[in-house]
Amino acid sequence: MSVRASKSFSDKGPSCCLAALPVQEFRMPNRAHFLLVSLLLASTTSFAKKSELVMTWPQDKPTLKLTFSNFQNMGSFGGKTTLVSDVVVQNLTEKVMPRAIFDVSLLDKNKVRIGTAMLVVDDLNPGQSAKVQFQCAAVGQPATLSIAAHNSAGVPSSTRLIPIMIISVPPGATLRVDDQLVGTTPITVRMMSGTHNLELQKDGFAVAKTPLDVNPDETPGGSITITLGGLADDTIELRDGSILKGDVVSMTLESVIINVQGKEQTFDRNQVKKIFLVERIVTHSSTPQAAVKSSSPSDSQAPHR
Repeated sequence: MSVRASKSFSDKGPSCCLAALPVQEFRMPNRAHFLLVSLLLASTTSFAKKSELVMTWPQDKPTLKLTFSNFQNMGSFGGKTTLVSDVVVQNLTEKVMPRAIFDVSLLDKNKVRIGTAMLVVDDLNPGQSAKVQFQCAAVGQPATLSIAAHNSAGVPSSTRLIPIMIISVPPGATLRVDDQLVGTTPITVRMMSGTHNLELQKDGFAVAKTPLDVNPDETPGGSITITLGGLADDTIELRDGSILKGDVVSMTLESVIINVQGKEQTFDRNQVKKIFLVERIVTHSSTPQAAVKSSSPSDSQAPHR
């Protein structure tokens, strides 16, 4: 995708007709010579006073605004003219843009490319603007300017969405990314570069939370595996939405008793929606009995003499 805008680089300022006079008959007093020099200077600087060129990218839902100042001619060498412009790039989104890279092309009046160069801007906070310098060598007189994102995905690396598969062990966990519900694991989520917060929930397991750093140059096909931990306490979810954590003391067909922070609470079974019990491993250790020292028959029944 590219956005095109046109700006004339030709000088259409006032021209001088003195060249029509015979050279040998032309005589100019000092004051008139001063006025002529001033007129020529005004014609040369009229291009510098032209309005700035404002472009947005992309066209449908702009994320960046680029304002090109008037191009300055820095000289010619080898048939190429070096042009320089100060560009103000503004982040129009609510997310940080670590880097955006564009190919900027200069075209002539016939839409033929006569020059190209790269424009790079780094570390743009939401709504922030940064001024960078753009320099390009053109072969001929440019008339049109166009920009295109510089990567295979067709969007700046800071704004392109990178697919990453989120896997949980066991599967079937509810996944939230940046507090937004996205689905059930395993699932592939398309995320922008930057740091994201993942939250996974599954009945019978502890809630898992972890940050995920997505690199702007991340290649598609990556994945992350998160192992869910077990619950630390028994959990009772009531039908009114409240959740109690503690130790379930007893369960019958009529009621459930749970010990929460040292206090037992009894609930009717009709109030209970779910019960999650923590697996407990009980080990029995037997205390070895003291060995009974048996007396030798010869010792205990020794005849008396």
